[in-house]
Amino acid sequence: MNQDIGQWLLELLPGLVVSLELSAVLLAIGLPAAILLALGLGSRTKALRVCTQVVVEIAKGMPSLVLIYVIYFGLPQVGVDLGAFISASVALAISFAGYACDSFKAGFDAVQAGQVEAAHALGLGHTTTFLRVVLPQALKVALPPVIGWAIVYFQATSLAFAIAVPELLARAYQLATTNFQYFSVIFLAALIYAAICIPLSLVAEHMFTRNRTRTRRRRSAVVT
Repeated sequence: MNQDIGQWLLELLPGLVVSLELSAVLLAIGLPAAILLALGLGSRTKALRVCTQVVVEIAKGMPSLVLIYVIYFGLPQVGVDLGAFISASVALAISFAGYACDSFKAGFDAVQAGQVEAAHALGLGHTTTFLRVVLPQALKVALPPVIGWAIVYFQATSLAFAIAVPELLARAYQLATTNFQYFSVIFLAALIYAAICIPLSLVAEHMFTRNRTRTRRRRSAVVT
């Protein structure tokens, strides 16, 4: 049995690599998109805020699997064929950005206005102020929940199975059809997901607790 498990792990490894690649691409697209959406939600221009809110609600309201189908099957009808891997990555990135933007907005809102004013008083431009003053502080607040969403969407890469992307779940199902050990193989795939997600969850929880402790200390220092 141990030899079987070792062989199964070797056969599932390429699927895990694809799942990690999907996660990397969706984060490469989704993180900048989430930051832009967060800035749009906090814009002083009402029209921009409204348009951004509409985009966010669509991204949140449409199931990830439906987004995958829309991009994979729908775009080729208008002459845009992204392929299965990129279609899944873009669809998941859109959904990820819709949820993660709230975390970034909370981070931006946590930056004190006085620090921005001080940066401008020192002669720093808007872009420099954002990159050197606002964004680093916002990331400290936003990173723990964003890691949580990254974990959720690493798990959601299994939806790419629906359009024949050879990710971890697809490889597990393919393997199970050859040896008929469906429960054992799928359970092994689940353990692989857990082995990656649980440590990341603990890291996010540690970061959240540390940030909360720092905030309490700062408030106590201000009071005293």
